[in-house]
Amino acid sequence: MTPDDLASAVLSRLDVRLADADAALAADFPGERPDRQPVHTVYVPADRYHADLVPSYGAAALALIDAHADRFADLVADDDVVARVRAKLAREPVEDLRIDFEDGYGDRADDEEDADVVRAAQAWAAGRAANTSAPFGGIRIKCLEAATRGRAIRTLTSFLAALKEADGTLGGWAVTLPKVTSLDQVEAMVDACALVEDGLRLPHGGLRFEIQVETPQSVLGPDGSALVARMVHAGGERLRGLHFGTYDYSASCGIVAAHQSLEHPAADHAKLVMQAAAAGTGVYLSDGSTNVLPVGDADAVAAAWALHHRLVRRSLERGYYQGWDLHPGQLPTRYAATFAFYRAALGPALERLAAYLAQETGGIADEPATARALASYLLRGLQSGAVDAAEVQAAVGLTGDDLFRFTHPRFKEA
Repeated sequence: MTPDDLASAVLSRLDVRLADADAALAADFPGERPDRQPVHTVYVPADRYHADLVPSYGAAALALIDAHADRFADLVADDDVVARVRAKLAREPVEDLRIDFEDGYGDRADDEEDADVVRAAQAWAAGRAANTSAPFGGIRIKCLEAATRGRAIRTLTSFLAALKEADGTLGGWAVTLPKVTSLDQVEAMVDACALVEDGLRLPHGGLRFEIQVETPQSVLGPDGSALVARMVHAGGERLRGLHFGTYDYSASCGIVAAHQSLEHPAADHAKLVMQAAAAGTGVYLSDGSTNVLPVGDADAVAAAWALHHRLVRRSLERGYYQGWDLHPGQLPTRYAATFAFYRAALGPALERLAAYLAQETGGIADEPATARALASYLLRGLQSGAVDAAEVQAAVGLTGDDLFRFTHPRFKEA
């Protein structure tokens, strides 16, 4: 038998033996999603939501910058970034908005929540029609534990029915499922989404949800396994993201209030497990929030801005490209930290990707996986508004669509 005949025989045997593994890998780890990931999610209690909330948040954020312009300029220390932040707040101040019927809303009488559900759904549809809503949105329902399960499902079905009646759509829309404690709850949510779609005659597969990782049980299962990894795959194509819940998770771990933080070691451990569980699946990761808000006198605002700016940058450096914001005053530092992050390494990233595409070897010999990571970095920068398409085109000759095709796992190098 010649070497070529032997190789062919071995390959045929391996193709048969690994067929199921190949199919499972493609299904379970499809790579990055083809859509844009928002840089944040803004949570608003349902009773405070209205159709013009997004532009009103932008106006409030700009007014806060104007009131403390010197402090903001000192913090950011980059006139170009400040200009980009102001333009973003005027154009698209909120990227993702979650109308909250859980902790931020509290326990209300059923008739009161029912009324807020219908009113919020109508307001969301009106905002979409007037082009004043965020590009991404959704609601957070109560958890699926026995005590709140009925209220959670009632809110979900009522909101979607009212949204459909108001001619609203599910484009860019998701349900946030909080306080998940078992794989069964995730599987139940998948089932519930299908049942709701059938009952309301909504497009099949259009209803997506996110898991809020805010209980130790969702990170470490009773058998010692990383339960969140099983949750990711149980959610399938309906699961859009994993959102970390800073304060519920910290409290559940016994951390006292004074030390609850995005950067506590317990929080970092949970987020590292989440990151490994979601890698390659297309499920987005979102960091949690800080409850220190930029309100009060100039010193209080500046201190809160400095903390938020630092924490956003910290999350970005650790591969968490989305986070929660709770107040319009956090929008300036969200965008300032995000824009600075993508612009800080823009020059080297462009140079390295250009060298890779030209098959040139300089001081750094990048491999294909690193080149894809560079392209992903540039693409996220473009989508956030931190980077201009002309900058990328001039340096590497690629458009945003080209960058996506490069980062996608099915991209074939020439």
